Amino acid sequence: MTAALVSIPLLWMVMSSVKPFSDIFAWPPRLFPSSVTFEHYARVLEGTNFPRYFLNSTIVAVVVVVSNLLVALPCGYAFARLPIPGKDAAFLVVLGTMMIPSHVTTIPLFILARNFPLIGGNDIMGAGGTGLLNTYFGIALPHLVLTFTVFLARQFFLDLPAEIRDSGRIDGASEMRVFTSLSLPISLPIVATIAIFSFVTAWDDFFWPLVVTTTDRMRTAQIGLSVFRSQFSSEWGALFAASVLIVLPVVLVFLFNQRLFIRGLATGATK
Repeated sequence: MTAALVSIPLLWMVMSSVKPFSDIFAWPPRLFPSSVTFEHYARVLEGTNFPRYFLNSTIVAVVVVVSNLLVALPCGYAFARLPIPGKDAAFLVVLGTMMIPSHVTTIPLFILARNFPLIGGNDIMGAGGTGLLNTYFGIALPHLVLTFTVFLARQFFLDLPAEIRDSGRIDGASEMRVFTSLSLPISLPIVATIAIFSFVTAWDDFFWPLVVTTTDRMRTAQIGLSVFRSQFSSEWGALFAASVLIVLPVVLVFLFNQRLFIRGLATGATK
C-alpha cells in the first residue's frame, strides 16, 4: 500500500508526458490520457539542446562512479585490514567531513576550480583563465571521492573473513595481490552499492553544476529543465517528458543492480 502511494507521483509524471496539453490541466483530473501523444518527447529531443545536457550528465556521472570505485575500495580495504598506525583516528577524521554541509564548501571549491593551474588558460599560478569552469572534471569535482562510499567499503571489508587475507599472505601474495585477486572478486555487492550511490549523487546534483557552468553547451540535464520554464509560462508537457528521461537512468541502474545493492547495504550496516 505504501509503495503504491509513493509511486503515484511518478506514475502521474509518466502519464502526463504522453497526454495532449488539454488533458494535463483537465478538470476533474484524470490519470490516464484520452489519447497518447509523443509530441512532448519530440519537443525535448529535437527542439532543444536537451540531448547535449543528457550527455553531459552521463559523462559526469560515469567519471564520478569510476573515481569513487578507484578510491573508495582500496581506502576502505586499507582502513579495514591493513595494520596502519593511527588508522582509526584517521578514519574518524574522514567521517567528520560528512558533518560539513556541502554548501559551506561551495566557495572554496569554486575558487579551487577557478584557479586550477595550467588548465583552462591558467598559468602555473592559476591566473589568466577559467580553470576547471565549464569542464566535466570541474562539474564532477565535489563528488570524485564521497566519504560515505569509503565508509561503506570499510564496513564491507571488515565483515570479510580474515582467513582470506591470511591464506593469500601464506602463499606469498603481496597486499595488492590479496586485494585485487582475493578480496575484490567477492566484493560485487559493495561495488554495485558504491556505483549506484555515486551515480545517483552526481546525476541528481543541481546546485554545483549551476555554479560551475556558464555556457549552454556544458549544462547538465537537471539545469536543462529550466529550458522549459520561463517567467510567465511553462511547457508542462515537455517538462514532464524531460523529467521522465532524467529519472529513467536512475531507475534502470537500480533495477539492474538492486539485489547486489541491497546485499551491499545490509553487509555494510551489520557487523
